[in-house]
Amino acid sequence: MLLLANTLELKIKLNNMNNLIIDAANDKVFFKIMADDKSYTSEFSNNRENFDKLAILVVKFLENYQIKIKDLNNIFINTGPGKFSGIRASISLAKAFSFTNKIDLYEFSSDQVIGQNYEEIIDLFNKGLLNKNFIKPRY
Repeated sequence: MLLLANTLELKIKLNNMNNLIIDAANDKVFFKIMADDKSYTSEFSNNRENFDKLAILVVKFLENYQIKIKDLNNIFINTGPGKFSGIRASISLAKAFSFTNKIDLYEFSSDQVIGQNYEEIIDLFNKGLLNKNFIKPRY
């Protein structure tokens, strides 16, 4: 009963947070905001041109939903396995955002997301199963 109460408390707490998920390990670069019981997504081609402007794409994505980088509480990043360039670019960006804005950074792997079900990442976060601030790419 206590475990259920703690899990419920974490879910309530997480729902009141602004969470950004970045997944560039596959054929598409995928962004998802989960904030205040709402979620927004966007995806782009996973190519060199988009790696070069990844920061701009994320900032514009956040601006579309009136969320500032400094208002993010957590960033979740896919560390692979997957496409080398996409993983490197997204990890670098997430670390920069995390460091400069004091945002918690969590990693997840490609095998933890089936069919772009990113809610599973939030469940893993709630269970304390994601690594925090120690990002190790899996190419």
